[in-house]
Amino acid sequence: MRIASFNANSIRARLPIILDWLKASSPDVLCVQETKVQDPDFPREAIEEAGYNCAFKGQKSYNGVAILSTAAIEEVRCGLDDGGPPDEPRLIAARVRGIRIVNTYVPQGVSPEAEQFHYKLSWFARLRSYFERHCSPDEPLVWLGDFNVAPEPIDVYDPDVLLGSVCFHPDEHAALEKAREWGFVDVFRRHNHEEKQYSFWDYRLPRAVQRDLGWRIDHIWATEPLAAKSTAAWIDKEPRLRPRPSDHTFIVAEFDM
Repeated sequence: MRIASFNANSIRARLPIILDWLKASSPDVLCVQETKVQDPDFPREAIEEAGYNCAFKGQKSYNGVAILSTAAIEEVRCGLDDGGPPDEPRLIAARVRGIRIVNTYVPQGVSPEAEQFHYKLSWFARLRSYFERHCSPDEPLVWLGDFNVAPEPIDVYDPDVLLGSVCFHPDEHAALEKAREWGFVDVFRRHNHEEKQYSFWDYRLPRAVQRDLGWRIDHIWATEPLAAKSTAAWIDKEPRLRPRPSDHTFIVAEFDM
């Protein structure tokens, strides 16, 4: 079973890239973040014509998450479901072929001095509580998406300079680790230990992709019962080199299911 994740930075703007990638890579599941579209305007018809069912939750211009699957998408649940404000369209969960899938677009945080940064840290705590309420580390579960955190020095192009900046800050590392301790394995790092394995390159840096000025902030994590069945994981850099790309690219994992 092939499961992938992609921050589209507007699913309508990136729809040709997504449809081409679905055709070429044939994932069983693709989770998308930053769809940036209201639900009535989601490109359901084009995705269904490509052979994928879809479940989604979005809003105009910001956020938004979706699950695309060749199989039926069951037990769809949206939001952190804890009554805390504001419950933006950043989480969608479902069950596909018996596997629980939790797709998240974690808040970016803006800067360590910003109120949004503290919101991001609290969002991770709320997410940990979500897993405790709705899931079990003993079941096959995959948590994936744009986490907006590079966990280790190997995950950024210049860890000495970038340490302390948003998405590579000790407080974010601690918050992410607390969520991981619930029962997750970094599936990508189980199979890849090389440097310069990035999923995001900032638009604002000239020739960032060509210069390898990247970050690994998109992730596929799984509980041990599912991680034990993982056979491979990789990042497909090619779509980031296309005209009008997202600033992210696709991350993929395969499971013997």
